[in-house]
Amino acid sequence: MLGYYSKLSSEVYDLDKYIGLSFGDVEFYSNRLASCEGNILEPGVGTGRILIPLLEKGLKVDGFDVSAEMLEICRNNCKKRGFDPKLFEEKMESFSLDTKYEAIIVPTGTFLLLHKREDSIQALKNFYDHLLNGGKLIIDTFLQTDVTIDEVSTRTWETKNGDMITLESKIVEVDYINQYTISHNRYEKWRNGLLIQTELERFPLRWYGVEEFKILLEQVGFEDIVISADYQYGQYPTKSNQSITFEAVVNKK
Repeated sequence: MLGYYSKLSSEVYDLDKYIGLSFGDVEFYSNRLASCEGNILEPGVGTGRILIPLLEKGLKVDGFDVSAEMLEICRNNCKKRGFDPKLFEEKMESFSLDTKYEAIIVPTGTFLLLHKREDSIQALKNFYDHLLNGGKLIIDTFLQTDVTIDEVSTRTWETKNGDMITLESKIVEVDYINQYTISHNRYEKWRNGLLIQTELERFPLRWYGVEEFKILLEQVGFEDIVISADYQYGQYPTKSNQSITFEAVVNKK
């Protein structure tokens, strides 16, 4: 069983989606959470690209990730900036905490890594159970517009010490019934023309229809669902390549 977000993959993520980079999401989440006085949780916190700007705004944010390598980078990124948030290794579908949160956020489509439907539903139930009454969930998804099998794409990054990291990626499986793809990502690190590290990653991604995901949130118990496209609050998506954000409220009667 191949894992994802191991050492090389996490290093590339930190190079490619560095702290300070925004796709409009940093500003969006900062704005939507500005009134939060209580605790916020970011499952799938990654290297801290969203977490750190929120901490800089004075918000109280905890984070967890399934990848120990990602968490190590996140801790270092936080430490460099004088922050020491609560960070821990856990899974969205099975975490259990004593803390109840005012908001839970899952930016950048991270939720789609839960490619099994039952895990997705369990994670949403988990989010619901860990939110205070009146608390909100903000979660990003996107549609998969390219499901071409075995077509290889290649990208390259240069590290700070001059090493080169290459990534060859291809979709190897498309399950239209259960709505997910499996990609194989081959990472290779090169130094002075010599291969010094390699890593093969099995990368799952699920997709949801826009209204399908809204219904799923409603079935779990969420209310007052607002759908936004490309981080423009309340603007319903009109194109298949737009990012889609759902904001939903817990109203425990």
